[in-house]
Amino acid sequence: MLKNNWLHIILFVCFFWSFKTAGQTSGEKIALKEALHILSEQFQVQFNYQSELVEGIRVVPLSRKRTLKEHINRLEVETSLQFTKIGEAIFSITKNIKICGYLKDAQSLKALEGATVLGEVESTISASNGFFEIAVSSLEEEITISFLGFKTIQEKALLFDSDNCSNVEMYQQEMQISSIVVEGYIVRGIDKNRDGTTTIDFSKFTSLPGLIETDVLQTVKALPGVQSVDETVSNINIRGGSHDQNLILWDGIKMYQSGHFFGLISSFNPQITKTATVITNGTDVSYTDGVSGTIQMNTHDRIQKEFDGSVGLNFISADVFADLPIGQNSSLQVAARRSVDDVVRTPTYDTYFERVTQQTEIDSNIESVLNSNQNFSFYDTSLRWLYHPSENDRLRFNFILINNDLSFDETSTANKTLESRKSSLSQYSIAAGLSYEREWNDQFSTHFNAYNTDYKLQAVNANILEEQLFAQENSVSETGVSLKGTYKWEYLSLDVGYQFVESEVVNQNDVDVPRFLRRDSEILREHAIFTQMQFQNKDRSIFLRPGVRFNYINKFDIFLIEPRVSLSKKLGTDFQIEMLGELKHQNTSQIINFQNDFLGVEKRRWQLADNENIPILRSKQASLGLQYEDNGWLVDATGYYKEVDGITSQSQSFTTKYEFEKATGSYNIVGVDVLLRKQVQKISSWISYSYMVNEYTFEEFEENQFPSNFDTTHSVTLGTTYSNDVVNISTGLNYRTGKPTSVPLLGNEIERGEVNFDTVNDSRVEDYIRADISALYKLKLSRGLRSELGASIWNVFNTDNVINNFYRINAENTVDKFSRSALGLTTNFMVRLKF
Repeated sequence: MLKNNWLHIILFVCFFWSFKTAGQTSGEKIALKEALHILSEQFQVQFNYQSELVEGIRVVPLSRKRTLKEHINRLEVETSLQFTKIGEAIFSITKNIKICGYLKDAQSLKALEGATVLGEVESTISASNGFFEIAVSSLEEEITISFLGFKTIQEKALLFDSDNCSNVEMYQQEMQISSIVVEGYIVRGIDKNRDGTTTIDFSKFTSLPGLIETDVLQTVKALPGVQSVDETVSNINIRGGSHDQNLILWDGIKMYQSGHFFGLISSFNPQITKTATVITNGTDVSYTDGVSGTIQMNTHDRIQKEFDGSVGLNFISADVFADLPIGQNSSLQVAARRSVDDVVRTPTYDTYFERVTQQTEIDSNIESVLNSNQNFSFYDTSLRWLYHPSENDRLRFNFILINNDLSFDETSTANKTLESRKSSLSQYSIAAGLSYEREWNDQFSTHFNAYNTDYKLQAVNANILEEQLFAQENSVSETGVSLKGTYKWEYLSLDVGYQFVESEVVNQNDVDVPRFLRRDSEILREHAIFTQMQFQNKDRSIFLRPGVRFNYINKFDIFLIEPRVSLSKKLGTDFQIEMLGELKHQNTSQIINFQNDFLGVEKRRWQLADNENIPILRSKQASLGLQYEDNGWLVDATGYYKEVDGITSQSQSFTTKYEFEKATGSYNIVGVDVLLRKQVQKISSWISYSYMVNEYTFEEFEENQFPSNFDTTHSVTLGTTYSNDVVNISTGLNYRTGKPTSVPLLGNEIERGEVNFDTVNDSRVEDYIRADISALYKLKLSRGLRSELGASIWNVFNTDNVINNFYRINAENTVDKFSRSALGLTTNFMVRLKF
């Protein structure tokens, strides 16, 4: 009992003493102004501050045992004020203000991790979600935010929303005055730009019907006005032109090969190729060639801060991709892809192989010759090294290697002896490019680009009955160098540049028995200077980009002037009008000498203009478009006129009448492209319609004017895509008018030992119709590890679409008709791991 009483007394005394002590402490606090005076006398220092800043602030009395630094640190904690040393014995006292935000890429809205946020006193680095917080002395303090590959932000602290920590958008350095005018033009990731171009950003891309991989050129074919009469990516027809009239660039390197499986899939690895821009008219004056259109592909221009990679497998190929940071200012991207046929033969692979080799020497031979051991493989390797020595300098090196190999054995019995010989076909490209950009100041920048590209197509055709080997080769070697300077004002920019291109084309035919060898080599060198202005007013309602290119071709002593213009004007809030025009020329084109060249698989060969039998291609084009966008609806209608002069009949894929004729001519097109799209939350639905009248003019032929081989008069595409963070589902339908063809004259099919055709291109093959569906499922397995599973069906209803006809006289002296068909029902599956 006594013990408990003593315990109560002790607790009471402690409780009372704590109140007494607290009261004494509170009562003993002194004014901050007085404390600063004591420190000034004790340590012989001076404090600068506004008097109202310290009014009413009281602090615990100072102890003379502490150092000046310890006193200041305690006062900063106790008062939340900032003490800054601005002289040998002078301190500035300011109010401690916090600003914060989330840094985002203005285009993709992805968080920017690792950006430097610098104030006058403090600095910080943005977190993985882009968040940053920094203390400033006043709202007038200037904040600098920098991130490699993006424009530096320099703003006063008062312009940041410190209460809500809102998003702060950063713009990539390469972005010009031109901007996106329609986001999600067809589906998310496909955008229409103010200069009339269309950009596909595969980092934001959802899906298209029939595709489970982001195949670059297959995606391009989904745009209005872009077709392929034979369904391949090696025969893309932009507004009725032939494929060789397209300028195809990969990171500024001109490419002469575009497809694997001889055109069924793109030869550009989709894991490293991040964007593609399609230009149909009003081309930037820094580009030459491509009288029909331009497809410009690019890898990422941003240095990766953390390792990023993926591995993927489908029924055609396997691929691997890695993005490796190298220090703070450099990163390396490597991608590789290879066919899987030597490991497992899939039904998809068989379908592709049959599609490529049908009606060729690989598919069939004369009865006494047996084809066997048919093997096909492909691979590609891409590399990108990016280095930023400073915030204003950017260096890039790119490398790409593409290869297709096809071989088969021809076996026959001659003189009671079984003999076998191998025929083969190879197609490969190797190219490298180097570019250097520097921003000298906020107004002036320069861009240097150099590349070398080599393409080679080789075939060895073993004729076992004649004991003959026929070797063919077509190669292109091209070197290009360009330098461009850009000066920017607030709403105006001016480009001035120079470009040099040297192209060499070699064609060789070699027969062993009887001995025959012919090798033709041609070289052309071209110099060009160009200038271009770009204007966009303050409210971005007007965009204007006029320019002119001056070209000089040494060999022919020819000087070509090519004006180009792009103009767009907003009409109110929902409408926009667009006017484009250009003049262009091209020195290289593809021809077909004989349909069985290169085993009949890839029979086109590149050649240089000689300005006589093979003229320089020249084009002129004008278009007028109107766009309406409101509440998820988009209507885009464009009418155009296009004329290309200097084409050869050998470049136009004749397989019936005039197949073996050589003549020069032109074609002109009047056409309309219309797109109607509706977006409702996560669903995007669209219908596009293209109409064209595409006519040849060949003065040397019996019929001077007739429909082009690429005249698909009516073309309709319907599609719907549903997309969220987990699943993408897409379905669509494609229809187009059958391509023109010629048929033998009824009742007089053969004349002088040759097929006697009726009026040229007076008939058409059957109309083309195809339905597709695809689905992609995305799953997060763990932190930093994601997976994708995809499935697609191409040509769901297995429609037999004839893409071409040709005729041959048989042994009974009658005419046989042969047809080549597009892909039938084709399934594909894909699995991918991303880490």
